[in-house]
Amino acid sequence: MPTIVTEQHEVTARTAGLVKRTARDIFGHTSLRPGQAAAIQAILDGHDVLLVQPTGGGKSLAYQLPGVLIDGPTLVISPLLALQEDQRAHLEAYGEHTVARRISSAETEQQRQEALRDAAAGEVEFLFLAPEQLANDEVREAVVALRPTLVAVDEAHCVSSWGHDFRPDYLRLGELLAGLDGARTIALTATAAPPVRVDIVERLRLTDPVVVVGGTARENITLAVRRCLEAQDQEAAVLEAVTETTGAGIVYAGTRRAAERYAERLSERGRVAAAYHAGLQKRQRARVQADFMAGRTEVIVATSAFGMGIDKPDIRFVVHATAPESPDEYYQQVGRAGRDGEPAFGVLCYRPEDLGLARFFTAGIPKRADIDSVLGALAAGQEESEAERFARSGLTKRAYGRIRNLIAEVQANDEPTDADRVISRAEAFQAVQRSRIEMMRAYAETRHCRREFLLRYFGEADTAPCGDCDCCRRGAAAEQPEEPAPYAVQETVSHATFGSGVVMSVESDEITVLFEEVGYRILSLPTVVDKRLLTKESS
Repeated sequence: MPTIVTEQHEVTARTAGLVKRTARDIFGHTSLRPGQAAAIQAILDGHDVLLVQPTGGGKSLAYQLPGVLIDGPTLVISPLLALQEDQRAHLEAYGEHTVARRISSAETEQQRQEALRDAAAGEVEFLFLAPEQLANDEVREAVVALRPTLVAVDEAHCVSSWGHDFRPDYLRLGELLAGLDGARTIALTATAAPPVRVDIVERLRLTDPVVVVGGTARENITLAVRRCLEAQDQEAAVLEAVTETTGAGIVYAGTRRAAERYAERLSERGRVAAAYHAGLQKRQRARVQADFMAGRTEVIVATSAFGMGIDKPDIRFVVHATAPESPDEYYQQVGRAGRDGEPAFGVLCYRPEDLGLARFFTAGIPKRADIDSVLGALAAGQEESEAERFARSGLTKRAYGRIRNLIAEVQANDEPTDADRVISRAEAFQAVQRSRIEMMRAYAETRHCRREFLLRYFGEADTAPCGDCDCCRRGAAAEQPEEPAPYAVQETVSHATFGSGVVMSVESDEITVLFEEVGYRILSLPTVVDKRLLTKESS
């Protein structure tokens, strides 16, 4: 895994005045946040950029402002129609300098053609579309002809198989964007641990990239974990956590049935609550979301299907009825609270059995015969559609899709494609998934500062106890080793079994290392030192 150095790109006097005037006159901002300013300056200096900025940190302005300043249209790639429409509407409201159009399945063919014609005539500054639209040959040819000068990839963690929300449609983006000669690219995401950052840069083929980490700390969110022994204790803890707070909130449940049950129980306790999950009809989901956004519903109880692109600033709490499968997913969801900067809470109701179940359901290794079937279908049907190749494989849609994604990942690394390499990729992916589950367990069971744990997971070395989480309030987080740590955070080390890795955190009794091949490992620090299990690698 290559190392990416995070740069805080300086804003130069040459463009600072122009940036400030544009921010004020067009977007109504009297100042820029550090991450925004650094990313904007890097783009204007001709770099590709990866911006990691916490939810509510103003990532959109980092592409919108340079999009106005740089001649030529800006292409915005976003995974959700609702998110596209929300940003398009906001841009349209700013006036003539930010005219925006969208190409999606929600528009008619005539509307899509009109949007492309307007863009070709120079009347559109921002053009929104999803990755699958860009993969359409006709649309891509039209987009290339527009000669966009800036490309913004929103929710960029979706491009990474290390990410918690990996989407196969994003996998080809690097290839599809390669034909846009001269266009600078900015990738944006709220949370990206170090391996996700590396993956984003490599998959999108960013050139001379500046990686700007605007800080992942959300100081206004108080973090806590409520340890539960039995299922009924867990349900009681969830209901208590919600009913003892006021204002709008989200409860994340592990299943559709649990979402329905919690919504019913909370309604019985006097909270205006509604369930949201993929099993509801599209119109019903839209109504539930609209009621929540408008304040007609206080609490939305959802599966992980809810959340991306939700811009409701006054969410006061996020309660997890079960632990998610990774700290990435957890922090992304908790970050939806307190976007207005006011105090908010993130409470995890934790039973160890939940993560044991998650580990059990971790994707297995596909059978060699099934891989051969898909490889054969791809080879025999090179001129066929994906649906025809799927039919040729003879597999279920789920099995075909998973193997197809694994093959695409192998091909993305420019490796010869055969069953052995596909199996190897599946094994590596499984190891990473399981390591992230164990890191979620470590977060739930840590005796140290919870915010500091998450910040170190996301690669921030200069951290300190927050003083506000449940561990800090109990005093446990103040326990620090008296002697200097034998390893430094972000130091490169090697293990005889696990290979090369990077130190993510060092506590008095534990060291966490992110290994290239097997993911995260939490090791006993006294054992590591006594048996010399980690060798420091020269830089």
